[in-house]
Formats: sequence, C-alpha cells, structure tokens
Amino acid sequence: MDTPTRERILSIRDLDISFATSSGMLHALRGIKLDLFRGETVAIVGESGSGKSVTAKAIMGILSSNGRINSGSIVYRHVAADGGAREYDIVRMSQKEVRSEICGKRIAMVFQDPMTSLNPTMTIGRQIMEAMRYHYGRSRSEARTRAEELLALVGIDNPGRRMRQYPNELSGGMRQRVVIAIALSCDPDILICDEPTTALDVTVQARILELIKDIQEKTRVTVIYITHNLGVVAKVADYVAVMYAGRIIEKGAIEEVFYDPRHPYTWGLLSSLPDTAGTAERLYSIPGNPINLLNEFPGDAFAPRNQLALNIDYRLPPPMFNVGGKHRVASWLAHERSPKVGLPVELRARIQSMLSENALDA
Repeated sequence: MDTPTRERILSIRDLDISFATSSGMLHALRGIKLDLFRGETVAIVGESGSGKSVTAKAIMGILSSNGRINSGSIVYRHVAADGGAREYDIVRMSQKEVRSEICGKRIAMVFQDPMTSLNPTMTIGRQIMEAMRYHYGRSRSEARTRAEELLALVGIDNPGRRMRQYPNELSGGMRQRVVIAIALSCDPDILICDEPTTALDVTVQARILELIKDIQEKTRVTVIYITHNLGVVAKVADYVAVMYAGRIIEKGAIEEVFYDPRHPYTWGLLSSLPDTAGTAERLYSIPGNPINLLNEFPGDAFAPRNQLALNIDYRLPPPMFNVGGKHRVASWLAHERSPKVGLPVELRARIQSMLSENALDA
C-alpha cells in the first residue's frame, strides 16, 4: 500500500535572530531548521529561555521591535480552495503584509494566559467577530452566526448568551476556550499553542488538550505546541523538537525522541518527569544553569552542564546527525568515532515503564 504524501505547509531554514538589549545583543535563535506538515502536531520543548516562544513569534511575524532577523527564511505555503498554491516568506514581508495576509488569518496563536489575550471591555461575541470582519469583510450577522458556531465547537453551552458576556464573567477554562474560538475564527492553516494550559488546573488542562485534538481531527489544522511540559507532549504530539540555548538539539517522531533519546539534555528532561510508578526516591534536575545568550559560546552550549562532554564540545558546535528514521540529534556523541555511551540506568527503567503503560492503554 502506498504511503500517503505529506503536504509541507511551513518550512523554516537557518533562522537566526538577535535582540538588542541594554546589556548588548542577545543571540536568541541560532540556525533553526524545522518543517511542518498539514494536519500534524509538532511540539517544541525546552527550558525557559531556550527560544521556543521566539520561534513561535517569528512564525507569526510579531517579533518585538528590538528583534532582528540576521538570516534565514520562514516559508508558509497556502493552498486555496481552487487548488492554487502560494508561498509567503514571512521574513521578507512587511509588517502591513504580515498583518493582512498571515497573522490571525492563516496562522493563529493561543497564548498562555487568556486574560492577557482578551479585552475586558469588549463582549465575547465582539472579540470573536472582529477578526472575521477585518480579514474577510463579513457582515455583522454572518460574523455573529459563525461566532456562535465556533463557541459551540469549543464546547461552550448557550453560545447566544455567552456572546453578550464579558471575560470576567467566565471561568478560566471557558476563557481559554473563547481564545481558541477567536484563533479559529478565520479558519487558519496553522494554530500555535503557547503553553495553552499552564494557567489551568489539571482537570481543565486535559479537557483543553482533548478539545484541540478533536478540532484538529475535524479541520486538519496543523498545530504547534510550545511547552516545557513533556507530559503534554506525550499526549498530543506527532513530532517533537527539543530546544536548548536557541538551537534545536534533537528532533524526530514522538516515539523516536521519547523512547530512544540521544542527546544528554533530552535525557535530563525525560529524567525530570514525575515518576508515576513511584520508584524514584527524588525528582531529578539537570545540574547547572543555561549559558548567557549575551555571550557567544564556541562549541556545544550544553557542554558546561554535560557530564559526558567531549573535548570537541568546547571547541565546535555539533552538526545535526541522522540517527535513523526522522530522528536527528546535534550531539558529538552521535559521531561514529565518539565513545559509545548508553542511556542512564534510571532513564532506561523510566522508558521501559512508559512503554509498558502505553501497551496497557492500547
């Protein structure tokens, strides 16, 4: 049987971004390369300051005024209803073009805290209708009908009544559902979810994640999750990109990265997950601190925290090695001439436990 063709919808190549600060130029992204395909879910994970949100904002074309794109491209490919295709390089578009053609219309974003995304002085209905009227010139009645449909789609009961309410009249979970409805109002091809459940309790988190997954199955929207929560990644992602100090240091299908991690930083992230089996005596934490991105580091930025660092790690940044399938890793340990190092014993046991749990769930 033939393998279905995957439709590439976004292609990031060699993206390099700096920010001007009072302390000097901060080198936030360093040669990012990533592809997204229609209907799939990619999770971008890493510690705070690793470059996850900067990547998302660059895709949206909403970098802050002190940001500078040094090099690279972000090519978004839109296929119209008649089958015609058009490519946009977001890096080379003006702010006016990005606002009218991309931001909110083709690529939409769900932010972490719904109260910072919603206008407290505007009704829910008006906020959902606004983008539709701006981008597509829909009449008020058309926009209202579509807004009520979207509220029903995201699981909010009595949409007509909710349209007349203000954000402060809704619970945190309902406000996040409204933000998702706003993001979907122009039928985007790509939905970026930047820590969409962090401000919510565990029960509501699960509902929101299930909601986004259900919407994705109905609309074939491509989803990008920006998160530090690997538990979320395991539930929702098809592919994962692990970021550290402005670089993608490991990427691949979720099974490849979770069950066969190759980068010591990824080992640390997985080891720091709470142990549901209760066998770990204490929660693991990665030693040391991330490097200061105001300073250039000649080799692997993770080397100062890596107990397995080689001499070359302090001199040269590792290239991206192909370790099989879709799995890629930027670590000198993947070089054919490097010492062979196995997974830490505790992590191997943790992965075996996860595999057993998945087998039971299946």
